[in-house]
Amino acid sequence: MAGHSKWANIKHRKAAQDAKRGKVFTKLIREITVSAREGGADAESNPRLRAAIDKALSNNMKRDTIDTAIKRGAGELDGDNVEEITYEGYGPGGVAIMVECMSDNRNRTVADVRFAFSKCNGNLGTDGSVAFMFNKRGVLSFAATEESPAPAEDALMEAALEAGAEDVLANSDGSFDVYTTPTDFGTVLDAMRAAGFNPVNAEVTQVPDNYSAVDDDTAKQVVKLIDMLEDSDDVQNVYHNAEIPESAWD
Repeated sequence: MAGHSKWANIKHRKAAQDAKRGKVFTKLIREITVSAREGGADAESNPRLRAAIDKALSNNMKRDTIDTAIKRGAGELDGDNVEEITYEGYGPGGVAIMVECMSDNRNRTVADVRFAFSKCNGNLGTDGSVAFMFNKRGVLSFAATEESPAPAEDALMEAALEAGAEDVLANSDGSFDVYTTPTDFGTVLDAMRAAGFNPVNAEVTQVPDNYSAVDDDTAKQVVKLIDMLEDSDDVQNVYHNAEIPESAWD
């Protein structure tokens, strides 16, 4: 089945985030800590923690740093008292935006988020204004790399469905996205790796029900808004339903 490539957007976000490696590590540590606090320190029984650890490892975070963050979340070490907050709104062209934050100062965080929206011709909305347009799902992306070609579609699909995946989408750029429930994310990831399929990216994310086509100028404004939001120390993830052409990321 044809789909909208998650990897096409993710690879551009990764390139931008590589320039902010220290900030990325801070956000990853915070996600690990909160995941352990909310769901327990055992990654095998805590899918969210498992996803956070996998993302940290893919960003070359040291295992000792990860273990310290888990202990902090489990209460074995002192840690910051942060709360999770999600803001919703509309970006340029009416694009739906969800902003997941972790903060120890709600007033500071909402001010930063509101400023970014207003600067980029967007509007901060109320709770529930766009959340219904998204569903939380695990996504494993497979694509050609310098080390290996893209996997064969039939073999990938067979392995994914046997592993318990919900769906496999083939994208126009030659990449594939394997979708899972958040609960099954870790199990499917392990099974795919055991079958010889290593994803270029794997995460539990918010997937829009439908994507909104935007022109180049609007797409560049949306990218600017995403950049401004992600530049905030309190913002963990930014989700949107814009169909952004590759040229807009340059």
